[in-house]
Amino acid sequence: MVARAARPLAPTATGWRWAVLGMLCGVLVTLALFAPARWLAQSLKDATSGRLVLVNPRGTVWNGSAGVVFASGQGGAESISLPGLLDWQLRPAWGGVAAALTLPCCAPQPLHFKALPHTDGLQLDWQDGQSRWPAALLSGFGAPWNTLKPDGVLDISTQAFSMRWNGPQLALAGRATLAATDISSSLSTLKPMGSYRLTLEGGAQPTLLLATREGSLQLSGSGRWNGRALRFDGEASAAPGREDALSNLLNIIGRRDGARSLITLG
Repeated sequence: MVARAARPLAPTATGWRWAVLGMLCGVLVTLALFAPARWLAQSLKDATSGRLVLVNPRGTVWNGSAGVVFASGQGGAESISLPGLLDWQLRPAWGGVAAALTLPCCAPQPLHFKALPHTDGLQLDWQDGQSRWPAALLSGFGAPWNTLKPDGVLDISTQAFSMRWNGPQLALAGRATLAATDISSSLSTLKPMGSYRLTLEGGAQPTLLLATREGSLQLSGSGRWNGRALRFDGEASAAPGREDALSNLLNIIGRRDGARSLITLG
């Protein structure tokens, strides 16, 4: 008798399902690892309504670089570009993503934070750090900065600072300090007008304190963050002998009350 040649077994339905599942998993892993940087750029643009734009992004979502533009919203007339490029590295971390941002123009060391998504939103925990920014970038945020057109230097430092979004509510913890040095404005011929300190203290009722370090334009005030908006009350005045040089600016930044200008936000 002649033995019949064995025929290969046809794959079962279960085998096909596992093969398709494996292929899909491979595609998903590939997309996750090599997702282009432009996806991150588009996500940031959408999330900030066009106020933060990554220009000409290169690389991947996890390792990339791009130019940075601060703009006053979608189609905003004002936009400010930072010199140089931003380089970023994102890495999976327990419960979220750890990020390192390298900005040679503005930070001597990379800025580190951890993003922790949760049921109702997102939490950003910032590692203590320092950075220096041109005050001119504020013009990119629209009114009133695009009218004031400030110039000078902004030094920002953080201590155990975190931001937690619970739906529309934003909770703040830790401390952030902004030291504004040699600030001037297109609305005054006096350059510089002064140097100032703004301190944000987080907690159950976050507070904001504004004080003048030195200068001809005297600024002071305090405010509270209620989770959705800032309520701030302050005042501005000119040092003796500087009233004429600062009169136009005082008329614009607040409501005049004699020699003072009262500033109310929220």
